[in-house]
Amino acid sequence: MSADRTDATADGRTGTDPIHTIPGETSHLMLIALILLSVILAAVAQLTLKHGMDQVAAGTGVLRFGTGSLRDVVTTPAVWLGLFLFGLSAVVWLAVLSRTALSFAYPFASLTYVLILLADRFVLDQEIPALRYAGFACIVVGIILVSQTRHA
Repeated sequence: MSADRTDATADGRTGTDPIHTIPGETSHLMLIALILLSVILAAVAQLTLKHGMDQVAAGTGVLRFGTGSLRDVVTTPAVWLGLFLFGLSAVVWLAVLSRTALSFAYPFASLTYVLILLADRFVLDQEIPALRYAGFACIVVGIILVSQTRHA
């Protein structure tokens, strides 16, 4: 083997493009990474919107469908940030949908609930009933099973 081919793979491709070194495995991992990015962005968006609406409620009480409440919502920066994060999550989700079947990708959206539950417990210090943890476990097991299937 010549010096310029020392990084060649078994099928003759050079190792200069790490994304395509192991096509099946790498593309599967990239797809999972994109799905998780979308899910994380969606969960952070939910938490940010909740924070924004807590700010609105602290100032005016429960949201009413009137001009005063609407003004309070649209002038709250956390609400705008949450909506922006949802938009970003949607853009990443579009990239996911262009790469895989919806029946593979969509179950991962349930991880948003898992992340929200964890944030409630460990960030917001909320008590979580045992039955919610059981649901959490079912979701995680389901996602593990789905992730083991072909995604094409």
